[in-house]
Amino acid sequence: MNALKNRVQLIGNLGNKPEVIILESGKKLAKFSIATNETYKNSKGEKVTDTQWHNIVAWSKTAEIIESYLNKGSEVMIEGRLVYKSYENETGEKKYITEIVCNEILMLGNK
Repeated sequence: MNALKNRVQLIGNLGNKPEVIILESGKKLAKFSIATNETYKNSKGEKVTDTQWHNIVAWSKTAEIIESYLNKGSEVMIEGRLVYKSYENETGEKKYITEIVCNEILMLGNK
């Protein structure tokens, strides 16, 4: 049951080519965002598409796979956990970030 406490699964498309960083330790970090779409009809009966963007980070072997195979527009299913971070910008204003730390990825769609 512990595995279900902080678990996220999403299917969406990459907004840009993943940014891959190699840290001083030699570990790889991949950062990218995916869009998920939900379609519904509003009160006038018009079709409305609501797009949500999700920030994703992946480490080590998962980051290597992402670097090798994914590009802008790639359709993927990711599984991971939510992480909330905060920091202060140059003006001292507190900013908040929500990320999904990806531990599994499945490539969907065409090659």
